[in-house]
Amino acid sequence: MLKLLQIGCGNISNTWLSSLAKRNDIEFCGLVDIDRDAAREKVSAHGLQCPIFTDAAKAIKATSPHIAIDNIIPSERLALAEICMSNGLHVLSEKPLADNIDNAKKIIKLSDKYNRDFFVMQNRRYNTNMFSYRNAIQSGRIGEIGYLGVEFFRDPHFGGFRDIMDSPLLIDMAIHTFDQARFLLGKNPVSVICKEYNPGWSWYKGNSSAICIFTFEDGTIFNYTGSWCAPGMNTSWDSGWRTIGSKGSCLWNGNDFPTAGLSILNDVKSCHPDAESIIIDRINCDIGGHAGCINEMIESIKAGSRAQTDCRDNIISMAMVFAAIKSSAKNREIQIKNILEE
Repeated sequence: MLKLLQIGCGNISNTWLSSLAKRNDIEFCGLVDIDRDAAREKVSAHGLQCPIFTDAAKAIKATSPHIAIDNIIPSERLALAEICMSNGLHVLSEKPLADNIDNAKKIIKLSDKYNRDFFVMQNRRYNTNMFSYRNAIQSGRIGEIGYLGVEFFRDPHFGGFRDIMDSPLLIDMAIHTFDQARFLLGKNPVSVICKEYNPGWSWYKGNSSAICIFTFEDGTIFNYTGSWCAPGMNTSWDSGWRTIGSKGSCLWNGNDFPTAGLSILNDVKSCHPDAESIIIDRINCDIGGHAGCINEMIESIKAGSRAQTDCRDNIISMAMVFAAIKSSAKNREIQIKNILEE
């Protein structure tokens, strides 16, 4: 039985706690939040029986957990990682890995130093439609891939820290989509050109919208267009996707099962090929969303292996974010490796 210490009891903790509470291989040994009432509310809401703390270090000393669940604000993530891993805890963290690329690198160094796992929540990888879409892309059904495009348009009024962030869309949301792109293509990016902007009607202080063009290591272009202040006609939270290959295209609207079609030149005299729909294989994701990512994290810890969302891999998705921000600020193309090596 693994003992878990939940650190941070804001809104996102409900998603973690509801998934974790269903497992029979973990035991909550405590909840931590500077707001004791917030922790008490979560204990009641999820039917837990464990003590409440306002200090993580004291909670660790009192309860001797195996794993810490990090649901705190990103700017405090590095300090908490030091406290947890120096005390022998593995860490399962909400995204992003850190508030900046330097702190992300420091967290990786802590993971190496203390030989503890630090895994990051990337729940949008875990989805039957995503698995099926990925298989259609990587199996060669639509040929050699040359383009991956995505549109994300929503208008959430969160309030709180997102409203005052410099780059709320790229840092807090696009990290999901960029990570999905890496997952779908099975490749890593090498460069990006980006333009961030903030429409006049935006209620965000920072740039709520962006257009990014990434070039991947095999030459594939990944085009991201997104906005967090786009009223009406919203896309799915998983965005709307189009992949173009040498034989055909594959689409996924983020909600329904993906579709695909091939281009067939039936009449050599015609300059307009026919389109032929094809059936995409269904690849089931037995445990989806947060629960799926959490399951892989915990099973990886038990097996002594690294989950696919290990900090060493996830920093590449983070580097995409900060390279895009730098590209917009400098008005030029940015190499991803330079972000990782700075």
